[in-house]
Amino acid sequence: MDGGKAPVAAAPPAAAGATASSSSSYATAPTNGNGATAAGSDSKAGRRGLPLLLRSGADGFRRCLGVIDFLLRVAAFGATLAGAISTGTADERLSVFTQFFQFHARFDDFPAFTFFLVANAVAAGYLVLSLPLSAACVLRPKKGGARLLLLLCDTVVMALLAAAGAAAAAVVYVAHSGNLRASWTPICMQFHGFCQRTSGAVVAAFLAVLVFIVLILMAACAIRR
Repeated sequence: MDGGKAPVAAAPPAAAGATASSSSSYATAPTNGNGATAAGSDSKAGRRGLPLLLRSGADGFRRCLGVIDFLLRVAAFGATLAGAISTGTADERLSVFTQFFQFHARFDDFPAFTFFLVANAVAAGYLVLSLPLSAACVLRPKKGGARLLLLLCDTVVMALLAAAGAAAAAVVYVAHSGNLRASWTPICMQFHGFCQRTSGAVVAAFLAVLVFIVLILMAACAIRR
């Protein structure tokens, strides 16, 4: 009888141990919950620290690129429009001795400047037409078709504007420096206003070309991502 009662008396400590282990597990559970809550709050705080356009991951990145794309197009439109106006108004007359003996310098006397004017006008018109597509890329960043179309058109217009700018830059260089081997004398000492307008137009055109290069790289990056 006594030998049989000893195991029965030893049972309560085991139950107490089980109770202790279960209580310890219950005690550690809130700690894990607090850790998860702290991690979640830290992640939320990190997201709040980001700009609004970048909080939604890849879509936010594309939307941010779309906003920059829109602003750059507005800037490039201003540059190309200024280049076209400056070239189209490049007209100067130089009177020698009397008013009946004059030298005349006008942009359409040079085919390169005519091509340059047309290229700037085409680029400015294209940039205005591309603004709705750029805005659509901001509102709907997942639309890859609009970005691809802008990428192709930007490449064509950039090539056209770069070719026209290079041709006009060559004429401006000869007007400023001349060419001794060809016996071409510089004319900018006499036609200062004409050279100043055409030189400013060339600088504006190459700034627009630089903006187009940035736009092409941004579009390729957005499509890739």
